[in-house]
Parts: sequence; structure tokens; C-alpha cells
Amino acid sequence: MADADSTPVRTAVESPKKGDGGGIALLVIASCQLMVVLDITIVNIALPHIQTSLGFSTENLSWVINAYTLTFGGLLLLGGRLGDILGRRRVFVAGILIFVLASLLGGLAQEAWQLLAARSLQGVGGAIASPTALALITTTFREGPERNRAFGVFAAVSAGGSAIGLLAGGLLVEWLDWRWVLFVNVPIGLLIVLATPRHIRESERHPGHFDVLGALTSTVGMVSLVYGFIRAGSEGGGWRDGVTLTAFGVAVVLLGAFLAVERRSRQPITPLWMFEDRNRAGAYGMMLSLAAAMFGMFFFLTLFVQNVLHFSPLRAGLAFLPVSAIIAMGAAFTSQLLPKWGPKPFMVGGAVLAALGLGWLTLTDVDSTYAGSLLGPMLVFGFGMGMQFVSLTLMAVSGVAPQDAGAASGVLNATQQVGGSLGLSILVTVYGTASRNEAVDQVRQFMAEATPAQKLAFARTKDLPSPWSDRILAAGVSNAFIVAAVLAVVAALIALFVIQVRAGDLERLQGNGTTPLGS
Repeated sequence: MADADSTPVRTAVESPKKGDGGGIALLVIASCQLMVVLDITIVNIALPHIQTSLGFSTENLSWVINAYTLTFGGLLLLGGRLGDILGRRRVFVAGILIFVLASLLGGLAQEAWQLLAARSLQGVGGAIASPTALALITTTFREGPERNRAFGVFAAVSAGGSAIGLLAGGLLVEWLDWRWVLFVNVPIGLLIVLATPRHIRESERHPGHFDVLGALTSTVGMVSLVYGFIRAGSEGGGWRDGVTLTAFGVAVVLLGAFLAVERRSRQPITPLWMFEDRNRAGAYGMMLSLAAAMFGMFFFLTLFVQNVLHFSPLRAGLAFLPVSAIIAMGAAFTSQLLPKWGPKPFMVGGAVLAALGLGWLTLTDVDSTYAGSLLGPMLVFGFGMGMQFVSLTLMAVSGVAPQDAGAASGVLNATQQVGGSLGLSILVTVYGTASRNEAVDQVRQFMAEATPAQKLAFARTKDLPSPWSDRILAAGVSNAFIVAAVLAVVAALIALFVIQVRAGDLERLQGNGTTPLGS
């Protein structure tokens, strides 16, 4: 990896003493990642309040989440390349400023379209800042134990950010207003922008050009693919729906064109040779599967605890706080033992624990309680995710040339976001199918057991009351967790049969070797 002291391009205000890889530099980088990651979930708890305030229909409300995740995941690859060519520190700052501006505009939104536009712009800023933040670790911290610790903190923030976002969303909505789930990013982002020039050095700028065609085909292709899954799972769509099939067709064409463009480009945003390394390709595949499972767990448990257990927004957020803590513990545990045992045991063990936790959650029903039925599997799942995220992060970027570090980290982040978006869409489709099937039985039972007043209300609103509605939701959630558990098993199989780390590779983790992992 390039040493930060060898930077050939410096700004006028840079000092040789800046960017020494200290604790403040790590705090700045980790704070950026936390802000970007938690924004995916911090809005979830505020959705009912947003719907009432801005007049969203139930169908369109999902785009408050999708507008962010689609632009974020779709543009991450280009964001990584921007840092390589223009300098990572300046691109990092630019991404944070875009994110701050979008957050301010979103909090001030008076119409639905204004909020969706702001959320899309947030995704753009996050896509620029997030891969650059990960790449800055490789140029700010020395390889070996120092960088391993930095990766451990970064991985803990990345994995635990979703749960922290749910907690923060509950606090802000219950104590202030839904707009503060967006406003809160403004002071944090400005502090990061002010601290970055003082504690992080500019990286080496590598000559090159922007692969605009590759960026466009990959972004629009992934947006179309995610939209196809979302449409297939909607009540007005389905797998045979013309719009659904068109979206999938467009996705196939554009993603195929993306691969063709990348093969011919001299400086692609995604160097395809990175996938020739089986360890790196395996890490990307594991991230794709596990992100899908993680997004699904948070999404469906948020619905369950609020709609079935009737938790308030604050209590729902607090319910996920143990998950955030156990993920951080798993990441710290792995960081300490990684140099001794290598990454593979943690990648296999973490995925297996995640699968066990999700399998346990398939037992969820209307009689489930938080302490007796949900907390145990959530902790098992969380520790497993913390265990293997450190190894995945290290495996994905180790041994990459400095000029490709941004692209490598961009692919890792893209697989997490795209995997989460695609996986959640698939799980929502499973949920929708199972809940509609259950609804047939519950409507029949309702008509046989309900009072005349309840039947009259149902005829007017078409909404089943509790406990019949709770049974429908529980059936859908249980079936969705079955598929999520299968995705975690797929990740475990990849770790077991694809990842290969030799004994000599441990020297690199201990700071004694020079050979890239698995090479």
C-alpha cells in the first residue's frame, strides 16, 4: 500500500505532521461511515410520521427508503474511482458536504417529491464518501496490527450502524420530530468536514479518466433490477406483470453492457481482475448474501415489535441496542485473534451463527415476546455478523494496488448495499406471498368470530383488526426469515469452500510479511 508520506500532490495548507493515523483520524473516518450507514435505518421508525406529514400513499412510502439505497448502492463504484483519481481526502470532504446539504433539504421538505429528491441526493453523497472512507484507512494506517485495529472499528461501525439508526430514529421521533432524523446529520457532517484537513493527509492522485459509461450502465442496471424485485413483491405487480418483466429485461441488458464496457475500458471503475482472486471474490459473495439477511432482520423485526408487540418508536429503537453492542463485541473479539488464527475461521463461524440466529427467528408467531423469543436469536445473529465483518473487510481490500484501493472498497460497499436492497426485495416478496395466503384463512376466521361492529369497520376500511392482522404479519415474517437463513447458509458455504488462506499469510496480518493475502 502507498505510504501517506509519499504523497506527490499536496494542498497549500498541508503540514507534514498531519494525518499520522492517530485516534482522531480514525474517529473522523468512523464517524462518516456511521452517519452514512445508520441513515439507511434511522428513517424507518419515522415512516408513519412522514406519511402523515407529507401525504404519502402507503405504496409510495417505501420510496423514502429506496430512493436512498438505490442511489447509494448504484453509485458506490464511481465514488471509489473518484477518490483514486482526484485525491481521497478532497473527495471525502465533497461527499460529506453533499450529504449534509441533502439532509438539510430533506428536513425542510414540504412536499413528498422534495423529500424523495433529497433522499436520492443523500445517496449520492454517501456513495462518494463511504468507499473513500474505507480507502483512507489503507493510506492512513500502517499495515499490520494498527490497520487491523482500524478495520475492526470500521467494521463494527458498518455492522452496528443499522441498529444504532433504529435507536436514534426512535429517540428523535419520540422526543423531537421526524425531521430531526435528517437534521441530525448536519452538525455531525460539518464537524467531520472541519476535522478532516487537520488529521487526514491527502492521498496520492492517480492519473486516469472517469468511466462514465460504466457508471451509467451499472447504476441504472442495478436500479432497474431492484425495482423489478420491488415491483414483483407489490400487490399491483407480480412476477408476470409487464412492468416487472420489463424492469428485469432492462437490468439484464444494462448489466451485460456494463460487463462488456468494463472488459474493454483501460481504466474501468470496477477492474474485473479483482474477481479473479478467489478470496476477494468470495468475500464479495459473502457480503452480498449476509447484507441481504441483515437488512431483512432489521426490517421485519421493526415491523413485528411495533405492529404486533405494540412497542413505541423509542422502545422499538431500544430493543435493537443489544444487537449493536454484540456486533461491536464480535468485531473486537475478531480483531484481537485475527493475526493468530487468520480470517477463515471467523468467516465460517460468523456466517454459521448468523444462520442459526435467523433460523431461530423462523419460530416467531403472535405469542412471541421480546425477551423470551426475539432477544436470544438477535444476539446470536449479531455476534456472528460482528465476527465475520472484520475478516470480510480485510480480505476484500488486502493486496490491492494503491491506485485500485478505492475501486476495491467501492465494490465491497456496493455489494453490501445492493445485496441489502436486492435481498430485502426478495424477502418482501416472500413475506407478501405468505401473508396474502394467510390472509385468506384469517378473513374466513374473522367473519366467523368477529362482532357486528368489527365486521362493519372491516367492510369500510378493508383492514383486519388485531389479533387477525397480527397473525398475518407473523406468518409473513416467519417465512421471510426462512429465506434469510438460507442466504446466511450460502455465505457459510462460500467461506468454507471458496476462501483459502495459507499459514504464511498470517505474517502479513501480524505486520511481518509482504505477501498479499491468499496470493
